[in-house]
Amino acid sequence: MALLTTEDKLLRRINQRFAKGVVKYGLIEDDDKILVGLSGGKDSMALLELLALRSRIHKPRFSLMAVHVGMTNIAYRADLDYLKAYSEGLGVPFVHYETSFDPSTDTRKSPCFLCSWNRRKALFTVAKEHGCNKIALGHHMDDILQTLLMNITFQGAFSSMPPKLVMHKFDMTLIRPLCLVHEADLEELAALRGYRKQVKNCPYETASNRAQMKDVLRRLEELNPEARYSLWGSMTNVQEELLPSKID
Repeated sequence: MALLTTEDKLLRRINQRFAKGVVKYGLIEDDDKILVGLSGGKDSMALLELLALRSRIHKPRFSLMAVHVGMTNIAYRADLDYLKAYSEGLGVPFVHYETSFDPSTDTRKSPCFLCSWNRRKALFTVAKEHGCNKIALGHHMDDILQTLLMNITFQGAFSSMPPKLVMHKFDMTLIRPLCLVHEADLEELAALRGYRKQVKNCPYETASNRAQMKDVLRRLEELNPEARYSLWGSMTNVQEELLPSKID
């Protein structure tokens, strides 16, 4: 029996964690039409590849489309020809949609939040226009845990980004099929595949706390190599009897 190469082990690890997340959280069902948000970053590129492969060889049967949302008032330009060729090379149709946002409309929210929210609204718009019932986003396990830490630290709320979120108001479901995949593995995959990096010149990028929380998560894993799994487990193991009572 041939020994697995480092590349084989990486691909097997990613596929196993990807498949586990999809099945465990019931992310895909028969006849789903899934819009994949394709930013051009490593996470969305990997997500599209994994979903495209699964759509060919696994049940349930589902279809895909890839959408890149361009924000016209930010100096960030993706290589649209590259993204289109990448998507269509996987057998997935590609759509480019442009929108913008005004950071002065709500000074209570950070520009990063407003930009993200407006991109998300654009995805809902395109999904509705094309008859999609689900939107797949490229958030991986690290993203979800960092959001948990950010919400605890800055919002005083024990919450994060769930693998599956039914948006009844919009008649749409958000799914995060990379929810159990580690960012380190996606970085290796990006190098292996040679994903072309997109140029970012966002004027608000330094205002985000995510980079700091990424470092916090890394330090927690230095204290306990199993920290990420403990954090993940804590989200479904809330022992209310050992917490303060809610006082109105």
